[in-house]
Amino acid sequence: MHEPILESVLTCPHCQHRQTLTMPVDACRFFHQCAGCGCLLQPRTGDCCVFCSYGSVKCPPMQQHRGCCG
Repeated sequence: MHEPILESVLTCPHCQHRQTLTMPVDACRFFHQCAGCGCLLQPRTGDCCVFCSYGSVKCPPMQQHRGCCG
């Protein structure tokens, strides 16, 4: 099994602000407040976290095919 990528660029679907964040390996991030517009991001239906919905890289559990981290 390969090492997961821990950095992901979140892109706000409202204002397109991009922010590089380090993902936790042992927890989901269900909410993230956009630094651009202040909108509170939540996962889209069917996604386990904001990284899976809006990130350039899915969360570490999904990268390693372990399923949802939630």
